[in-house]
Amino acid sequence: MNTSPIAFLKGHGTENDFVIVPDPDNALDLPAAAVARLCDRRAGIGGDGLLHVVRSAAHPEAKTMADEAEWFMDYRNGDGSIAEMCGNGVRVFAGYLQRAGLVAAGDLAVATRGGIKKVHLAKGGDITVSMGRALLPEAGVTVTVDGRSWPARNVNMGNPHAVAFVDDLDHAGELRTVPPFTPADVYPDGVNIEFVVDRGPRHVAMRVHERGAGETRSCGTGACAVAVAAARRDGADPAVTDTPVTYTVDLPGGTLVITEYPDGEIEMTGPAVIVAEGVIDPALLTA
Repeated sequence: MNTSPIAFLKGHGTENDFVIVPDPDNALDLPAAAVARLCDRRAGIGGDGLLHVVRSAAHPEAKTMADEAEWFMDYRNGDGSIAEMCGNGVRVFAGYLQRAGLVAAGDLAVATRGGIKKVHLAKGGDITVSMGRALLPEAGVTVTVDGRSWPARNVNMGNPHAVAFVDDLDHAGELRTVPPFTPADVYPDGVNIEFVVDRGPRHVAMRVHERGAGETRSCGTGACAVAVAAARRDGADPAVTDTPVTYTVDLPGGTLVITEYPDGEIEMTGPAVIVAEGVIDPALLTA
């Protein structure tokens, strides 16, 4: 059992916050219960999720991506469950690598369970992530909160989303628990649910229940899913118009800018902030 203090950092992207655990050689055992303790806001460090920073060659899930991406974002939800991707997390992950001197400003490839993500680190500025293409399964769901129901568009950004357009963000309710949706079998592994209102032309605001975390201040893949759903609703599908479309997406924790191109590629631009660093008592991992 490791008895040495374990280094960590704390960061956020539009207030979607993460515990960052550098572990290049994949030497740490991080079971779900330990991750949940680290992310606990009262008994741990606190975070919506955990970014386990590992060299791709050292992780069995990422070895096949090692030739293209040196670093693997082994992302965990706040409850300790494994997730495919986290858009805000990728920006914070890249921001940590730059801060640590492991990468320079410019272009970077990051391996994730949702595939390899291309990142551009501006010098002293925002970070742009190429989020890949959205999948739009035909099967959608109906989401119900406090007696109100809305159809929700099924958008997959490497992780599943249900996007509902509403008249007032308060209609989303408390969002600590999963809003009920039917039919349940559309999302057998759970889903992130976004509630969206219009703020102006190509400008929306959203709240989100993130799978495994409850309501969060921001969700990068969710903002991408919202922009895709809004573009289809607004008749602005770039594949049809042959013109890129950009949406500004306001979240409780800040603003992200999402652009979808005619070939389907989606880019997300926003901030990444490292706020603290320290050491973890290894007893917390085995409590």
